[in-house]
Amino acid sequence: MVAAAIEAEFEAARESAGHDTDPMLLRPTFDDDGQRVGSASVPPLISFGEAYQRYLDDPTRSWSPSTREAYETCRRVAVSVIGEHRPMASLGRTDCRELLDVLRFLPRNASKLFPRLTPRQASEQAKQSAGISIISAANANAILGNLSTFFNWAVNEELLGKNPTRGLRLPDTVAKRDKRFPFSSEQLKRIFNAPLYVGCLDGERGYNKLGPERPHNARFWIPLIALHTGARLGEICQLDVTDIRLVRGIPCMVVSATSQVGSRDKRLKTGASDRVIPLHQRLLDCGLLAFAEQKRRDGATKLFDDIEVGNTGSRSVAFSKWFTQFLRNCEARRERTSFHSFRHNFRDELRSARIDHDIAMLLGGWTTGGTSRAVSENYGSGHQVEALHHAVAKLSFSAIDLQHLALHAR
Repeated sequence: MVAAAIEAEFEAARESAGHDTDPMLLRPTFDDDGQRVGSASVPPLISFGEAYQRYLDDPTRSWSPSTREAYETCRRVAVSVIGEHRPMASLGRTDCRELLDVLRFLPRNASKLFPRLTPRQASEQAKQSAGISIISAANANAILGNLSTFFNWAVNEELLGKNPTRGLRLPDTVAKRDKRFPFSSEQLKRIFNAPLYVGCLDGERGYNKLGPERPHNARFWIPLIALHTGARLGEICQLDVTDIRLVRGIPCMVVSATSQVGSRDKRLKTGASDRVIPLHQRLLDCGLLAFAEQKRRDGATKLFDDIEVGNTGSRSVAFSKWFTQFLRNCEARRERTSFHSFRHNFRDELRSARIDHDIAMLLGGWTTGGTSRAVSENYGSGHQVEALHHAVAKLSFSAIDLQHLALHAR
């Protein structure tokens, strides 16, 4: 019986490759109890909702708050189509294609725009209304990808015979380089000449109104750091005070998941994200070292402890929402630009200065050659930090004049 099952699998592989096959061998075989040989024994009573909760509670998996939130979002959307109590054993490709149709027209921020509608209902509403902005193909595919990961787990746990989402994706017609643009020179001028940078009422609600105050807080520093280091928002928001320090006598920002002060909120996107970035002279002129030193003297452990910590344990969510409103207030908001655009500006600066490709990849924490090696494997100690510092010194950032910030810091 086992040999017959192996022959059937071999013939199925030949058929998928386009070779001639023996139809008799492709027929499913059964054991003495009527069970199909080679098929998983799937408990008939476990529901989709129960299985998904088991997945989330699986102690062998490690969840960051943001990752868990993404899988919770996936569950909400999937449940609206599949159903909470649908038996796992009954799920098939048709159900997943239904979900795909819902995702095609799912509105952005659907839960806020349509709080009383299910994702399926919100999708139907958007399908009939031309003015509703829908999620991108990339975001839809991310939800499908998370569901596929769950189904793979379910197959391994013998809760499902096979993954019904395998290969199911929406075509993404937007080229990767066009998903986000760098800020234009005009946008940068609006950002860094806003009241927050030239004088405002205060650093809280009065940040967008002209006044005498120059608050050197998270709102002031984080955009400046992003422009001059290319660091991701999450990387900057989670910095410890000790992450701004001298490395072989060179002022640097250390991006790392480890903490010298016991912080437990630090996470990195990839192994390559772990890196040392020498600070550009502009950041030094604006007083970043002095700011970090003052925070240390004040007994702080986080560099930007004035940012609200969200439900996911991340400071970046709250800051991202504030920054979006800040762009509107200073009339710098444009299509396809966001906080992440600073990272694109930094990459453009590296290209303009003709920085060696490998060093550029190290500074930005980008992966290269299909690997995600940490920067410490190649740079981060000895004379190699000096090579990184030499590269950063070549960056001019000529699109924006920040002399008014340097003069104020003196």
